[in-house]
Amino acid sequence: MHPWMQEFRYAGRMLRKTPGLTAVIVLSLAIGIGANSAIFSVVDALLLRPLPYPQPERLAAIWIHSPGIGIFRDWPSPGQYVDLVNENHSFEEISISRLTSWTLNGLDQPYRINGMRTSSHLFRLLGARPLYGRLLLPEEDKPGKPPVAILSYALWRRLFQSDPKVVGRSITLNGSQFLVTGVLRPDFRLNSEVMPAEGPMDKADIFLPLPLGADAAQRRGDENYNLMARLKPGVSLQQAQADVDRIAARIREKDKRDRTFGMSVVGLLDQVVGDVRRALLVLLGSVTLVLLSACANVANILLTRAAVREKEVAIRIAMGAGWQRLVRQLLIESVLLAVMGGAAGLLLAWWSLQVMRAINPGNIPRLEDIHINAGVLAFTFAISLLTGILFGLAPAWRALKVDLNTSLKAGGRSGQASGGLRVTRHRLRGLLVISELALSLMLLIGAGLLIRSFVRLQSVPPGFTTDRVLAMQVAAAGTRYREDKAVVQFYREIGDRIAHLPGVTAQGVVSTLPLTGSVGWGGINVEGFTPAPGQELQVDIRIASTDYFPTLEIPLRNGRFFSDHDTAEGQQVAIIDDRFARRFWPRDNPIGKHLWFDPKKPMTIVGVVGTVKQYGLDDEGKIVAYFPQQQNPGNMMFLAVRTASDPALVSGAVVSQIHAVDPNVAVYEIRTMADRLHDSLARRRFSTVMLGAFALFALVLAAVGVYGVMSYLVSQGTHDIGVRVALGAQRGDIVGMVVRQGCELVAFGVAAGLIGALALTRVMASLLFGVSATDWITFSAVAVGLALVAVAATWLPARRATAINPIAALREE
Repeated sequence: MHPWMQEFRYAGRMLRKTPGLTAVIVLSLAIGIGANSAIFSVVDALLLRPLPYPQPERLAAIWIHSPGIGIFRDWPSPGQYVDLVNENHSFEEISISRLTSWTLNGLDQPYRINGMRTSSHLFRLLGARPLYGRLLLPEEDKPGKPPVAILSYALWRRLFQSDPKVVGRSITLNGSQFLVTGVLRPDFRLNSEVMPAEGPMDKADIFLPLPLGADAAQRRGDENYNLMARLKPGVSLQQAQADVDRIAARIREKDKRDRTFGMSVVGLLDQVVGDVRRALLVLLGSVTLVLLSACANVANILLTRAAVREKEVAIRIAMGAGWQRLVRQLLIESVLLAVMGGAAGLLLAWWSLQVMRAINPGNIPRLEDIHINAGVLAFTFAISLLTGILFGLAPAWRALKVDLNTSLKAGGRSGQASGGLRVTRHRLRGLLVISELALSLMLLIGAGLLIRSFVRLQSVPPGFTTDRVLAMQVAAAGTRYREDKAVVQFYREIGDRIAHLPGVTAQGVVSTLPLTGSVGWGGINVEGFTPAPGQELQVDIRIASTDYFPTLEIPLRNGRFFSDHDTAEGQQVAIIDDRFARRFWPRDNPIGKHLWFDPKKPMTIVGVVGTVKQYGLDDEGKIVAYFPQQQNPGNMMFLAVRTASDPALVSGAVVSQIHAVDPNVAVYEIRTMADRLHDSLARRRFSTVMLGAFALFALVLAAVGVYGVMSYLVSQGTHDIGVRVALGAQRGDIVGMVVRQGCELVAFGVAAGLIGALALTRVMASLLFGVSATDWITFSAVAVGLALVAVAATWLPARRATAINPIAALREE
């Protein structure tokens, strides 16, 4: 048999002799390696693996911004698209798209379908291919062509039962007929991560042409379009940005824009990953610390095991075994343990990813692309091998320093007389425990800061009441609703019907509901305020019905809510939030002041309401102006319904009442406001729970490490303790002596951990809310807590030391 095989068989026999110890080691490594493999699979999918498009490194999105007026990212206009196409020197091709949705009728029920109007360039940019039929043609980018539609593979399967004969048929979208000319292949995906929309849209399922007429260059205020471009070969993002800056400067002068107006070129991968990159890197660093802590703990266990095996090692050396073979044997045992831990960790990583997909925390883009692949398997194998070598070095080093005379004379007692209780005599074990404590403290402080941040965020009032409120989107689309009066009448009628349902206490509609991801802002003029040249006041614009504010219990600060008298024929009115009022009339009454889009149509402020957290509890948002739905009817509205009990119980009845008015109206996104608020915190909750779990595991490892070392020292110092007791040492003296030794380790570990935490938490600063990265309360509380846990772990061996029989201890010597 080959010598290596003999070594592996021998290592297996040694591990089977101590099944409990082997299980503890494998479990510790499984958690450390499994956590690393799971997080690496996420990093691999998001940061290392390219996007599923041809030459994705050359793809970029183009945005506009005006930070001077509070716009940090906005959608460009057709006019700006024309400027870029005509004047750029960096792009091979540019597409223009507008994400929207339609009501699909003619099936068993109305469906709301997310999709986009787009130029034919988009499919070429993203390498899309048809499964059936064809894609958009270049000539369909111009007006005058018959309306056509392209279906996604998912939509084709879901609503058309994978019928290839749908190509060539007509479908009804918003009351108009479109000819289906193609179905996309299943490998083509275009979701909100790649192309963000103004409203809540997960992915695009239908594609219509976007014909731009001769007036496209003059359409400069309609800033609601996505631009995607492919860089020319050899052109970098920096060069493209410089090119776009030149074009933006000319647009700024031509259109008399705000002096901070500009355009940004964002690599498509950066757009998809977004702000998740930093959170991922923090989690990756955290699981690395957990793995190092696990290695330190296992190394300590193996050192203790090596001490027990000193006589065996000494006998093998005495019989002529070379040091190379002994080191190899011990490293093989360590690597075998690590491989077993890696295999278990791989199962744990797979299970973790299934859980992650199930809970879908909302902060992980491309979630469907994250899985255990060959790269993750290679990473797991490599980290297992490295881990085995890393924690196997300590016992191997000890084996090289075995004293034959001492070990053989000790009669198998592992050198108890030579050890003593001093930590300084066991520097390697002490350093390992100090490292565990330091790593644990760093993770605990990071988790503590995230927990405090999350608690602070949860205590932020959203500005409305979420309890017992059901919300949904309603789309009054089609030829029936082309007139404003028809839209107003529809929403009035469904409002009357829903208000009389049993259990319903209030109902109202709004154009943009809080915490849905929808945006809606624009420029407005305010009485008594003259903006700087080229600037405009940007506010969030909301269209709301008479009963919307009472339904969400948004408080009235001054004036009145909208009433049934605020019709199109009456005085044009508006309601502002209290931030708006404080900004422009801090010492005056805003009631009776005026706003306007058109100078000939001023709107009188009739009320001031409380501030609502529109985009999240951690987002201040813009100041808000509300306008009555009867004066500014919108086809697509959010309906909110307040109930006396569980809102889910009335959802079916509400939808029935809407369809009783018009069965062709789509009703979708039916969820409670409590669920929306809960989901808005998903990103922070996920990061907090993950880091908290890693920190807890590291704390357990550190406590076990302290306990193990102090237990070993007590067992090694049995003779010394027996002598002290024989000379009159009291129980308290023995406990104090052992605890003091443990406190030395704790003090060094806490000091090192505090230094490391100062560096780690600065990286986390952007993940915190309302808490400083160097928050002294968190640092102090966690340090004291860890010290108490570690001292408690020391106290247990100290109590055992008091039970040592001095006569038996002296006889053993």
